[in-house]
Amino acid sequence: MPHPRVETRPSRGPRNALQYGFRDTSRWRVAWNIVWLSTADVAPWYALKNWMVRRSGAKVGKHVSLGYKVQVDILFPGRITIEEDAIVGYRTTLLAHGYTHDAYQLGDVRVGKGATVGANCTILPGVTVGAGAVVGAMSLVNRDVPPGEFWAGVPARRVRERY
Repeated sequence: MPHPRVETRPSRGPRNALQYGFRDTSRWRVAWNIVWLSTADVAPWYALKNWMVRRSGAKVGKHVSLGYKVQVDILFPGRITIEEDAIVGYRTTLLAHGYTHDAYQLGDVRVGKGATVGANCTILPGVTVGAGAVVGAMSLVNRDVPPGEFWAGVPARRVRERY
């Protein structure tokens, strides 16, 4: 069951929905996003990395720290918001879309002010990680993480109420 803030739309044809993905986003826009996001993956300075991620359409606040190889959604980066002073760890994936055979899903992703997302996490469409919250490494976040709480696991669950 998708997150309550996720829109589900039917496939645009008889084949799996991903076959029609370029009807949802321009091929040229995806190519543009790939150039900026792939280059940002290996950028050595946070300010430069944040500037490159912003070129794709993602909203990135001041003093955000994006770890090496953070993967921002290449099809719908404009649906990703990372608020100021947040940390997103090494090889974390922020997904604003999901495709299945018969449908696709879209949802905004928000990482709140001062939040920390550990390494190798996956944040699914529609999820908000609240201000000051912490998500442990290798977690699959499929629901909102309330502000200030510590969550971890697959799927992520509350470990502590206040971090």
